[in-house]
Order: sequence, then structure tokens, then C-alpha cells
Amino acid sequence: MSEYGIKPENANLDYLGLENVAASYWNLTPPELVEETILRGEGVLSNTGALAIDTGEFTGRSPKDRFIVADDITENTVWWGDINKKFDSNKFDKLYDRVCAYLTNKEVYVRDAYACADDEYQLNLRVVTELAASNMFASNMFLRPTKEELKNFKPEWSIVCAPGFMANPEIDGTRQHNFAIINFTKKRIIIGGTGYTGEIKKGIFSVLNFILPHEKNVLSMHCSANIGKDGDTAVFFGLSGTGKTTLSADPNRKLIGDDEHGWSADKVFNFEGGCYAKCIDLTKEKEPEIWDAIKFGAILENINFKEDSSEVDFSDSSKTQNTRVSYPINHIDNAISPSVGAAPKNIFFLTCDAYGVLPPISKLTTAQAMYYFISGYTAKVAGTEAGVTEPQTVFSACFGAPFLPLHPTKYAEMLGNKLKQGDVNVWLVNTGWSGGEYGTGERISLKYTRAMITSTLNGSLNNVDYITHPIFGLSMPKECEGVPSEILDPINTWEDKVAYEKKAIKLAKAFVENFKTFESDANKETLEAAPNWSKVSA
Repeated sequence: MSEYGIKPENANLDYLGLENVAASYWNLTPPELVEETILRGEGVLSNTGALAIDTGEFTGRSPKDRFIVADDITENTVWWGDINKKFDSNKFDKLYDRVCAYLTNKEVYVRDAYACADDEYQLNLRVVTELAASNMFASNMFLRPTKEELKNFKPEWSIVCAPGFMANPEIDGTRQHNFAIINFTKKRIIIGGTGYTGEIKKGIFSVLNFILPHEKNVLSMHCSANIGKDGDTAVFFGLSGTGKTTLSADPNRKLIGDDEHGWSADKVFNFEGGCYAKCIDLTKEKEPEIWDAIKFGAILENINFKEDSSEVDFSDSSKTQNTRVSYPINHIDNAISPSVGAAPKNIFFLTCDAYGVLPPISKLTTAQAMYYFISGYTAKVAGTEAGVTEPQTVFSACFGAPFLPLHPTKYAEMLGNKLKQGDVNVWLVNTGWSGGEYGTGERISLKYTRAMITSTLNGSLNNVDYITHPIFGLSMPKECEGVPSEILDPINTWEDKVAYEKKAIKLAKAFVENFKTFESDANKETLEAAPNWSKVSA
């Protein structure tokens, strides 16, 4: 066996059952991993120096193929169902052995890293990958130990990622050939049959979503976060495509992180050491911080180049709408180090409402905050998937249901307690459509959304008059600096007011129907925050 790179003292792969790999390359630098990827024909450089790779058959996560081993730790704590699917512990062991056998006599890449920027909650990780680019992704996305820290590094959790291994469902107990399986007792994750790198980061996110709330009394959050010059922290919850990464990358504020955070008694801290931004239709004008981060050390996924060039065509979605770029957080000039801030002063729930119903911004009561947090609403727009001809409602509890091992009410209860304890403003921000639904209306200008968020952060929205939405009960400001007043109440942007009310009632009914799952666990105050269309004529 040959090795190069920084290898911890007394470290080997025997404990993982990988003692028979042909070579293990430990903690290679990004330039070395870029070279490995190119030499193996698994990627090319773009004109900016960023590495460009294709993730193969899967260009996104495969939620139906994510499993958790059912055992003494998880049997009575995990929220089992369509999201958290049980996997037999014996089958895990057999499948794990088959993955190790597959990697026998193959070269692998080993990455020692950690999650959680707050030292009190640091989780040491060892990531073993079949592909060099997967290892570089782990380097980008997790926190990077110093050379001194690597010498005595001891992992607590391990990930083995083998995209080339195809499971046999009849033998292995998987749904199909790809899988991502978490074992909390053995503290291991195995990933196979998919080259989509996001499975690596979301696997650890799921682990932290179990450990921190269940064992450490820390609220884990699917959110971005930044901090102002006066030390005020803002948190942005939202599902993919709603603007978490975009809106947290603010040149006037320091970035804490773009996707995964913990909220302890008095701090917000990043779980990660990098960002994983969507880059479909990316432009320098709209998102200069992300644009400038796409340089050597970044990894572009599933993009296409302009003809006869190495220049990326960010408008080309022929491979996927989910084109991505990963980069270390220090590619953002104003990222804060360490990635830790005070408890938040403002929380934003981001939703891309493709129906054009919700206000561009509204202020929530504590009860409404609980209701909309548990609901976790956004909408898919027509044209992004085959057969989708009109917007579709999406509800994902706590704005991150696919990654929540515990029941959503556990996270909601923790959030509610924090809102009651601190002086926190909560805002619902619609980054979607206005003046009609997708296809007839227009998407709310990013310039206006940024202006509204700036006004909340500088306190100017505390000094304006508000009106109440007749169906959703949301408090809408009547004015906001830098934003046309007529768009702040969404009905004003629709030519047909009756059509607006009908569409709003349709969405309100979808909220109420979705919330039935949580009614038995919600208090009276939260239930009363539901939309009410009884006084509307449509």
C-alpha cells in the first residue's frame, strides 16, 4: 500500500475493513485532487480555474434511497416513515462488507475533516472516497483541520463513498442500485451507486440533526446566516431555490454560512466549511459574491460549456436544473472566521411562491412563526419537471424535512422556546411571483427583496404602518425604502382581484390540509395562526 499527503499518526483504514485497498491517498491538497481528477478523465478545468465534473446518473439527491439503520439508538427516537426509512442492521453489515470488497485493490482518497465551527460541538469525520473529486468536495464543504491538528486526528464518524458500487436490491435490501445509509450505532455512513456529492454533506447534516437536538439541546437548522457590523445575526430558512445562499451573501454583512447551522444557548454556528450554491442562470450582476467564488478550488457540477470554449453556460439546464458549485467558505471575501455569531435578532422564512399569492415580506407573530416553520412552504414552477404544467405546492416541515431524523415538532418546540426567550423578529419573505402566478406574473426583483431585507436589518420596518392580509393574517408593511409601495400588498399587483382571492384561498386550503398531520401536536395559539378565508367573498 502506498500513501502520500498528511496522514495522522497511527492512522489506518483497517478499522473500516479497508485494509486491502491498493493505495490510500490521505488529505491531499485541492491542487493535487484537481490533478488526480483530470488525469483520470473525471473532470476538466473551466476558464475560471474551477474544476467541472459530471455526477453521472444522479444530478440530485435521491430521498427514496436514503435509509437509517433501526437499532437500540434509533428504534424509538427516529421519526420513521416516508422520509426516514428503516434499514436492517444485519443487512447494513453485509452491504458494508460488499462495498469494502468492491474497493479491494482500488485506490481510495481519505479526508479528515470536522463539522461544527463551535469547538464545544465539533464532530470529527473521516471521509473515504472512490473518486478524487468527491474527496475534494468533502474538503470544500467540511471544516478543515490544521496540519498540526491532523497529526493526532481521531475520527468519530466515518463515511465510505463508492459511486461505482451498484447494490442488488434482492440481496442488499435497498430500493434500487443506489443508496445512502446512516448507522448511528457504528457511526458510519455508506453511499453507493450515485456520484452526486450532495449525499455526502446531507448525510452528516442528518447525523447532526439527530445528535444536537436529541443529545446537546442545540437547535439544528436548514438555513443560511450572516452577521452585521454591530454583531447582529440574521438567519435565513428556506428550501432549495428560495434564496438562502443568494440572500446571505451580502457585501455589507459577514457570512457565517449558507446552508446548515446550530443555535445553542447564545450562539449560531456553521456546521460546514464551504458553500454549495445553485448556479442555474447565475450572473455576476445578480450574485457577484457567488460569481467571484467560482475560481480554482471550486467544483462545478453538471454544467455545460459554451460552444468550443471552456466558458460555462450558466443558462444551459440540459443536464439538470440543479447545476451546482461547491467552494470553501474563504472564497467569499467577507466570510467570518470562525463561522460563529451571536443568537439571531432577525429570522427570515424564505418561500418561492409561484402562485403570486403571498406578500413580498410580512412580519410574523410567534404563533405564526411556529405555524409557517412547521409548514415549510415553497412551490415548484412549471417546466422544471416533465408533466408539470402549473405551479405545485411543496411543504417540507421546518424547511428541511428530508434531513430530519426526529419528529418535526421537536425542532419546532425548540424554536418556539428560543423565540419566547429572546427578542427576535421573524419575517416571511416571498422570493417568488407577483402580479399573477408563474406564466402570467413576474418574479419579484432580487433588488427589491434585498431592499426589504436591508430595511428589516436596519430597523426601518419597525417604524412603518402595517395592514393585515385578509386570508393569511400576515402583517404587511405599507411602505419600504427602495421598494414600490404597490407591490407590498400582493392583491394590488393583480389585474383581476377576484382571481387573486380565488388563488389565495386555494393556497390557504393547501396549508390547512398539510397541517392536519401536525394538529395533534400543536398548541391552540399555533392552530389559530392558520389561514382563514371565511370573510373573503371569492
